[in-house]
Amino acid sequence: MSATLPPRIDAAPLGPVGRRFPVVPQERGGDMALVAVIAILAFLAALAAGTAALVAASSAEWRSALTDEATIQVRPIAGRDEEADIGRTVALARATPGVRAAEPLPRQDAERLLEPWLGAGLDLSDLPVPRLVTLRLDPAERPDLSRLALRLKIDVPGASVDDHAAWLSRLRRVTTGVVLGAFGMVVLVLLASAGAVAFATRGVVAGHRDVVEVLHFVGATPGFVARLFARRFARLGLIGGAIGCLAAALLLTLAAILTAEAPGGPPGLFGSGLAIGPSVYGAMLLLVVADGAVAGLVTAWMVKRFLKTTA
Repeated sequence: MSATLPPRIDAAPLGPVGRRFPVVPQERGGDMALVAVIAILAFLAALAAGTAALVAASSAEWRSALTDEATIQVRPIAGRDEEADIGRTVALARATPGVRAAEPLPRQDAERLLEPWLGAGLDLSDLPVPRLVTLRLDPAERPDLSRLALRLKIDVPGASVDDHAAWLSRLRRVTTGVVLGAFGMVVLVLLASAGAVAFATRGVVAGHRDVVEVLHFVGATPGFVARLFARRFARLGLIGGAIGCLAAALLLTLAAILTAEAPGGPPGLFGSGLAIGPSVYGAMLLLVVADGAVAGLVTAWMVKRFLKTTA
């Protein structure tokens, strides 16, 4: 009598009443520990990604405000009429195409700007405090500020134009560094998640070596066995990623509520407050999917490698 091989397994076995039951035994303690590790890593990654998105949005708001404004500083010079220099500066600025408005800052306001460094209540009347003229620029017609600076140099020797180019460049570099750092942290967290899943998969496969070998012996393909484990760990990765990202989303939402600008109050560090937009939540959703995908792919690779070494 010739021995015949059993049919290949292409689906999970059925129980006595026709319902599917897990071929791979469940380990509640180990599963919960893995979910906790992935949740913590996902929380850190989501927090980094969300913070980077908030910094980028706030930076864009700051750059937009700085791009649409410029400042003329008029330093007092002995022997010259300060108010006449201010009036001449305002007239030249308003006559420049692309300048929508030019308003001189009162001396009291200019002195108030020095209070954070010099302290309040000081008499600065004897100090040569520069006067400021704020310019509102037309975004559709950018003014030639270099030409305005040349005219001011001739007519008002103590005047200089600041178009905030240095601040914009520095702000752009800082924002780029924060975004790249957050991206690197997300990559590192995903690699750490992959390592945790690989370690857990190795332990489960080693603990249920007999189940794997029986499945392989009765004709189950390596792909089928790998999918059994991959589905389980992908589900755990999705659960852990969802928990961590949800916690990060709640924390950032709470921070947005606490940093919201009060009506009539002074603007804060983040302008009108943290802008928790769809992009932030979308990034966290992608991170949840990435956690599940990484867990499934790493598990499948580990199981196939195990079967290859035991074949």
